[in-house]
Amino acid sequence: MGKGILTKREREVFELLILNNSTKEIAEELKISEKTVRNHISNVMQKLGVKGRSSAVVELLKLNEISI
Repeated sequence: MGKGILTKREREVFELLILNNSTKEIAEELKISEKTVRNHISNVMQKLGVKGRSSAVVELLKLNEISI
């Protein structure tokens, strides 16, 4: 898996997630529903083959998909 595995929106969700935003805050910031935020997070976890948001963040950092 190389660079560019995330969609633009998935990247936006995770960039807000690592800033300690809640699902609700991310939804408000991106003007999407909380369910959509959870779907994006779930899709990313599935792409990465990990369970849990924190594992997804660790993998995305390793892959240089997101940065802190």
